[in-house]
Amino acid sequence: MRRPSLEVADIFHRHGAAWRAAHAGHVSLGQLKVMSAIESCRTAALGGHVEACEDCGHRRIAFNSCRDRHCPRCQGAAAREWLAARKADLLPVGYFHVVFTLPAEIAAIAYHNKAVIYDLLFRAASQAMLTIAADPKHLGARIGITAVLHTWGSAMTHHPHVHMIVPGGGIALDGERWVSCRPGFFLPVRVLSKLFRRLFLDKLTEAHAAGRLMFFGDHAGLSECRAFTQFLAPLRRKNWFVYAKPPFAGPEAVLAYLSRYTHRVAISNNRLIALDEAGVTFRVKDYRRNGQERYRTMTLEPDEFIRRFLLHVLPKGFHRIRHYGLLASAHAKANIARARDLLAAPQPTAEGDDSAPTDWRPPCPCCGGRMIIIETFERGGNARAPPSGSRASGARAS
Repeated sequence: MRRPSLEVADIFHRHGAAWRAAHAGHVSLGQLKVMSAIESCRTAALGGHVEACEDCGHRRIAFNSCRDRHCPRCQGAAAREWLAARKADLLPVGYFHVVFTLPAEIAAIAYHNKAVIYDLLFRAASQAMLTIAADPKHLGARIGITAVLHTWGSAMTHHPHVHMIVPGGGIALDGERWVSCRPGFFLPVRVLSKLFRRLFLDKLTEAHAAGRLMFFGDHAGLSECRAFTQFLAPLRRKNWFVYAKPPFAGPEAVLAYLSRYTHRVAISNNRLIALDEAGVTFRVKDYRRNGQERYRTMTLEPDEFIRRFLLHVLPKGFHRIRHYGLLASAHAKANIARARDLLAAPQPTAEGDDSAPTDWRPPCPCCGGRMIIIETFERGGNARAPPSGSRASGARAS
């Protein structure tokens, strides 16, 4: 895969040191670690290896990846590995995409309470889905959910929302049959929205009462119980955004879609256009417009670009991909096997369930042959120079 001409790492290399100095004391350790990881990714600082083609002998140097989940370089390979492990979980039914979004008022206090509020977003959204699906007035079944947290809009503003990919049906509550949803319709979004709003606000109120929330700046007064209650009052009447997209065409389309969503970061390198005296220019999508007018460019000062990127660094150990219902990890394999039985669908073959890691190493650029590792070197070390006539390139690392 051809490397983009401009990367987030380039912006950090050129402006990161000045940004850290200007914001010393106001940057979290997690954000500093992310910056360092991205700056070091696929450089000699992390070590690497020398590859050689089995057929023509061409050699190249490949530096190791940082594997940080916020790094635009690393997430492509991570997504492919994750998806390969999910193929066996797909059922031969239509799949739906449902999005739950927090209102701007909640997003404003979520930044200083990421672990708590993002977790409540997952819990309230999944509980709303599972509850309405189990209601006999709607589906009357146990469903499975794969949920992915995104915290950004196209311009990297703070916009927390959860994408859910859901099979179009579930196992009946008595466990004896598969219940399919209506064609092209899963669950009523207005009902989901109201329940999601109530569940989230109730859980948020409990978190406040337990002293689990922190408030700073303009929101400092919300630490007082009465002020927080007044802050939430208008949100109990506001419409909360829940959106259900049309069903996918088939399992392959689900995988293709998931590959774009599961390991996405705040901005991908291929959206970057220029880094110059004007600032950082990148492509954005304006969802308020239609057609070609939806796509435009935006330029930010490097300081603001870095600030926005680091808004989306997640707390250490926070899981941004979660599974619920039939797909909850404890009983997922048994539930999927039962669903396949009820759907009279064949179980995955041993060949289709191969757990051996896939080699994503790019082929030889000269002859297309298979590249193998012939030498490794540690962090900060140097590889021996390839023989004369060979070219070292920044190929994808192991």
